[in-house]
Amino acid sequence: MAADTGDSPIDPNKIAYVYMQVADHIAARIASGHLRPGARLPGERDLGVEYGVAYLTARRAVRELRERGLVVTLPAKGTFVAYPADGDDAADGDQES
Repeated sequence: MAADTGDSPIDPNKIAYVYMQVADHIAARIASGHLRPGARLPGERDLGVEYGVAYLTARRAVRELRERGLVVTLPAKGTFVAYPADGDDAADGDQES
């Protein structure tokens, strides 16, 4: 997909960190349901190729997603889309009552 960098959602001229653009794009895919809970993300090198960025940039994007609570990384297994916490839904419901 490196040849498809013209179609990449990453704009290196945008006033934003490239890793944040990658993280935001993946977060949007999670929010839209394109990436479902439990889905395995590609490896960091594959993400780098997919987005046309260095693998260390992809690594930083995955770290950002972990900090947001959107993914979990299991050593020697991979990175997976996190399941939503049940407690968050209940807390939202209590506030609306």
